[in-house]
Amino acid sequence: MLEIGTGSAYQTAVLAELGAEVFSIERIGPLQERATALLGRLGYRQVHLQHGDGSGGWPEKAPFDAIVITAAVPCALAPLYRQLCAGGSLVMPVEEGGGQHLQVSHWDGNAARVIALGSCHFVPLLAGTVSVASGECADDKRDRRRG
Repeated sequence: MLEIGTGSAYQTAVLAELGAEVFSIERIGPLQERATALLGRLGYRQVHLQHGDGSGGWPEKAPFDAIVITAAVPCALAPLYRQLCAGGSLVMPVEEGGGQHLQVSHWDGNAARVIALGSCHFVPLLAGTVSVASGECADDKRDRRRG
């Protein structure tokens, strides 16, 4: 599983406790350093952390069964879909129309079926990320049903 935005490492630890091998990327250096120290001290061996821009994913460790983004994005980032296994899911908060909604995208290897899960509020993905700056947003087929 890929997590974009380690933050305090709370969600990282929860995912590991649920049995996932977690690859997590944090853009803010001091947060990544604290998370590395904390998770190491707590003995999480199935967690792998990286400092960097998570909008491009972690292609060297792909493909992933699931990707979770912990900051609101303006669009589905195409590089992340390319790192999902066929049958994988991408969960992310998306900024749209002045608000945010949580959505899950089910990837079949060629296209995504997107289900909106409801309103949410996350910090925005930091400006200047590689994929957002390049405008590399994925086209997807939206299913607006509530999940």
